[in-house]
Amino acid sequence: MLKIQRKANGDVVLTLSGRLAVDDASELSAVLAAEPAGRALVLDLKDVVLVDRETISFLRACEGDGIALRNCPPYIRAWIDREQGSHEPSLSHGDTANRVDD
Repeated sequence: MLKIQRKANGDVVLTLSGRLAVDDASELSAVLAAEPAGRALVLDLKDVVLVDRETISFLRACEGDGIALRNCPPYIRAWIDREQGSHEPSLSHGDTANRVDD
């Protein structure tokens, strides 16, 4: 079961707790869509204990849309990074890829 707590003080921070499954991602997507445009959105994942593959794709898409992931557990970050790598075109001879982490 997923619990979502919303706090807005400049940025809109949605703190997620519990299991985040594909059905929850649909609900979370609706919550995100209901937020007014122009405010920075943050998903705080510190209390997320379990995710599935579809959720990883959802979180990767959130980052692509400019939504920050805060307190992302290392196993979730590693899984997102692996999924990102599997969706990038392969590099040809001598090409390199660089990632900039803030």
